[in-house]
Amino acid sequence: MISGTLIFVIATYAVMVWAFLWAKNRIFHIPVVVSVMLIDIGFPVYLVMNKDWYRRLIEQEEILSFMIWMHFILVLVLYALYFLQVQSAIKLMRGDEEARGEHRNQGKGILIARGLVILSAAMLIEPVDQV
Repeated sequence: MISGTLIFVIATYAVMVWAFLWAKNRIFHIPVVVSVMLIDIGFPVYLVMNKDWYRRLIEQEEILSFMIWMHFILVLVLYALYFLQVQSAIKLMRGDEEARGEHRNQGKGILIARGLVILSAAMLIEPVDQV
């Protein structure tokens, strides 16, 4: 059974891909990408408030798991790409057309990194006991 959280992040990923492919429509592209970035930045707060992370990471000692650390590093890479993407977007908005290629390549990197973050998160989902 797929969790609601996973369905939500896959749906936001699909919207982000759509915004990437339709980047020429700035009225659509900019608000959608910024919204998904803000959702991703706030997502750890949601997880801490709604998931039993203490039991899982500390009591079950999953904090020592390679998969947890790989997921954490992928999230940090995604956040670093977001930071660079915002910088290149600001350059574009100021009229620096040379930043366009950099911005597009960072967008591709974000889609790859975010896909890997979602995949690694899906592999970390704790199965629910079925009766």
